[in-house]
Amino acid sequence: MSHHGRIIPPGATLGVLGGGQLGRMFAIAARRLGYRIHIFCPEADSPATPVADRTFVAPYEDLDPVRAFARTVDVVTFEFENVPSATSDACSEVVPVRPAGRVLHITQQRLREKGFLRDHGFPVTPFRAIHSLEDLVSATRELGLPGVLKTASFGYDGKGQRTLRSATELPEAFTGLGGTEGIYEAFVDFAQEVSVVGARTVEGQFAAFPVFENVHAHHILDVTVSPARITPELEAAARELSRGILEALDVVGLLTVELFVTRDGRLIVNELAPRTHNSGHLTLDACVTCQFEQQVRAVCGLPLGSTELKQPAAMANLLGDVWNGGPPRWDQALSNPRLKLHLYGKASPRPGRKMGHITATANSAEAAIEAVRQARSSLQA
Repeated sequence: MSHHGRIIPPGATLGVLGGGQLGRMFAIAARRLGYRIHIFCPEADSPATPVADRTFVAPYEDLDPVRAFARTVDVVTFEFENVPSATSDACSEVVPVRPAGRVLHITQQRLREKGFLRDHGFPVTPFRAIHSLEDLVSATRELGLPGVLKTASFGYDGKGQRTLRSATELPEAFTGLGGTEGIYEAFVDFAQEVSVVGARTVEGQFAAFPVFENVHAHHILDVTVSPARITPELEAAARELSRGILEALDVVGLLTVELFVTRDGRLIVNELAPRTHNSGHLTLDACVTCQFEQQVRAVCGLPLGSTELKQPAAMANLLGDVWNGGPPRWDQALSNPRLKLHLYGKASPRPGRKMGHITATANSAEAAIEAVRQARSSLQA
């Protein structure tokens, strides 16, 4: 097949490492553009499988099936970043991997990520590597208490982290790391949490979505709204910060920058995710181009689509808890004609498990938040 320059045209096959809901929504967007989709993931009944042309089921560590998967596709991308380096390396022997394995390597480990950001002059909270109880004691002396102790690798949705408030907690907290490397971060007194989903092509074209403002409950994203309730100056600064980080990492594809807005109006980078993001789901219903289509365009070398927000919108996650009182009343939630329902096809609702999300567009950010909160509570009424 002749590819014009480095374009991977519609009709080609896109490979995705990971089979969760981000992969499902990526596959749906890619299909609309006429691409075929192959998924590689360890689980047989993943959310992405019903919308993929082919699913390869094997552990990420099993490199023969990984290479077999790579041989069937024109490019490989991610929906799950905690893929071992050996897996993305095996794919890159066969086919382009976007973003590159180096981006994954940096972003999947907190010390490497924070170190990269600090060394490139991006704003991060002061941090220390923790390998012993002595390290933790001196880190709390230097950076103060309260602070946050996290495992350095493979944490998401607040797993593997705790806030430390007094010196008496240190021995137990260190034991809680279970012998793995830790990171201690100075406490950030933040007013808001926001995120920017940025996209970049092989040629270096960049586009950022409007800033999303995020409200968490029990370390899991609860509600996202855009436009974020921040000043135009901060909005511009956050998008510019995103551009700088994607360029420094040489990202081809999407990367999400999670930020704190401090009480004195500064931005501090909290975490990076080299993929689409839970907070970007409202783009499906509120932006000219959704984050998943943007990922397709970016990894295929197509021009990026408009990130314009058509109107204010809010998104609320639907966790398994919504099913606690019996089957949710979808009709009641959908009685708001501007509500959009997205379910991920997961068979068993477990508490804390992301089963889907709802989005509402409205005339203001506040009205949109009110609409999704009301619709979500009506599901259990």
